[in-house]
Amino acid sequence: MKTNDFYYDLPKELIAQHPAEPRDSSRLLVYDREKDSIEHRVFSDICDYLRSGDVLVLNDTRVIPARLFGHREGHEGKIEVFLLKRIDLTHWECMVKPGRKMYPPTKVIFSDELSCVVKEVNEENGLRIVEFQFEGVFEDVLQRVGNVPLPPYITEKLDDPERYQTVYSKVNGSAAAPTAGLHFTPELLEKVKELGVTVVEVLLHVGLGTFRPVKCERVEDHEMHSEYYNVPKESADIINKALEEGRRVICVGTTSVRTLESAFRDGKVQAGDGNTSIFIYPGYTFKAVKGLITNFHLPESTLIMLVSAFAGRENVLKVYNTAVKEKYRFFSFGDACLFI
Repeated sequence: MKTNDFYYDLPKELIAQHPAEPRDSSRLLVYDREKDSIEHRVFSDICDYLRSGDVLVLNDTRVIPARLFGHREGHEGKIEVFLLKRIDLTHWECMVKPGRKMYPPTKVIFSDELSCVVKEVNEENGLRIVEFQFEGVFEDVLQRVGNVPLPPYITEKLDDPERYQTVYSKVNGSAAAPTAGLHFTPELLEKVKELGVTVVEVLLHVGLGTFRPVKCERVEDHEMHSEYYNVPKESADIINKALEEGRRVICVGTTSVRTLESAFRDGKVQAGDGNTSIFIYPGYTFKAVKGLITNFHLPESTLIMLVSAFAGRENVLKVYNTAVKEKYRFFSFGDACLFI
């Protein structure tokens, strides 16, 4: 399977630079897999496609201000350090720019209260292990010094950083938002629950996989970066009961999909945590997921491959080309798609 099998042509002006206001006013393209039909709605209409007994799965991760700008000790040139994965209280796995200047024991100063020292280099992927130096609580320091890690295709300033968080975000740790959830408001989630839909939460901290393009010519040769996930026992029990009774489990976002499919063993979703590098592309057999709410993803990305595994590559490309024709807004701050 070739990476360019997942290419589609996207005009630059359709890349959303700002989130919809209010959140649930974004557009919603609905694709019914059984009927092979497309409908054009507004996200606040999502309740028309949910029914009593469904389980809606949310990823309650929260984005940290993971982008840090500083300078090497004794030098003036700007250095960027992007936090990807916490190892312990002081050590993180990071992306750095420019990499050629970031070898042990380079020290980078971000402010009077935060610096780091490069400890290790992974020559295969270019990532660094750095040790942070600070006083007090790291998360508090990071809130003061760090920057919201918006994707590179968003070039305009975000006035309110909370608009890059879901309204149900709880657990700090992501380098990017699970953007399918950005469309929900507290009021809309209440309407969903009033329908008789059970809403459960799982966790996957979004890391390098979101930013890393597929550079291999063959899809199968691509390697995913590992990300931390957790499935609470209560969530696992509710999901498993729904699966046993033939009720729908609908994931909000590809991160929720990857969490459930990673945790599925011995015929059910297992509670607990771990690290996953699961790569889902056409040919994959889904075990827990029966519906998917997601945004429109980059051409040739692992995310469009996952959606193609769920709904069929040709169907997904048809949906995307229709969305382009209808001038939907794409990527993180863009419109939504429901595959049922």
